[in-house]
Amino acid sequence: MIAPVLLIFSLFTMGCGSSSDLKVPTGSDSAAISHNMYNVLLNKHVSEKGNVNYKGFIEDREPFEEYLDLLAEMPPSDSWSEDEKLAYWINAYNAFTIKLIIEHYPIESIEELHPTLYIPGVRSVWHKKFFSIGGVEMNLNDIEHEILRKQFEELRIHFAIVCASKSCPKLLNEAYVADKLEEQLTAQVKGFLADDFRNKISTDKVELSKIFSWFKEDFTKDGSLIDFVDQYTEIQINEDADISYLKYDWGLNE
Repeated sequence: MIAPVLLIFSLFTMGCGSSSDLKVPTGSDSAAISHNMYNVLLNKHVSEKGNVNYKGFIEDREPFEEYLDLLAEMPPSDSWSEDEKLAYWINAYNAFTIKLIIEHYPIESIEELHPTLYIPGVRSVWHKKFFSIGGVEMNLNDIEHEILRKQFEELRIHFAIVCASKSCPKLLNEAYVADKLEEQLTAQVKGFLADDFRNKISTDKVELSKIFSWFKEDFTKDGSLIDFVDQYTEIQINEDADISYLKYDWGLNE
């Protein structure tokens, strides 16, 4: 019998793995969609600290579903700018995560939604195909690993997409948009690193979020973990500082 903690970790790491043969949806040539409707809902139901009022999203289900329908019907086209595409996919990941939670609310953790291991082809909640975009059935794993990590050279996406858990980066209480994307992504990284619940940083000792361990390959492509962190914190970290990783809290981010 697999120990519960080991099982949970195994399910998550499989969720971090790659899907295969995804046909990435592409829309017809048209202007990028507006995220204004989603922006209003985030302003209303997400605090400055990133706490989510899921009951509020349930009460506003109609406009929220309208936004999800817009995402489903209008995937990015080749005519969109890279920032428009990136903002779309970050918003899509976060919005469909909220949908997943409110469909099963109340729950204490997204881990409660892990499917039984006996469902063929489904290994974790991130592998469950519960929405379609551009007619393509998709899951959260597809957006994160097959689109965001594969198609965009942008490490800061790890601090923008949120898996509905306390140790995740905070959910931004506004929609990501192309003309503010650089500012939004940088602020997310800086805020995440400065939050001593999620990371504890000093000159000689660094206790990082497990995100840096799970995606170490991403963060060390052009240097060390310290090199990456140093770009976004005011603390000057010694290159030989001791690095460890904090326990991840999967409690719901409400």
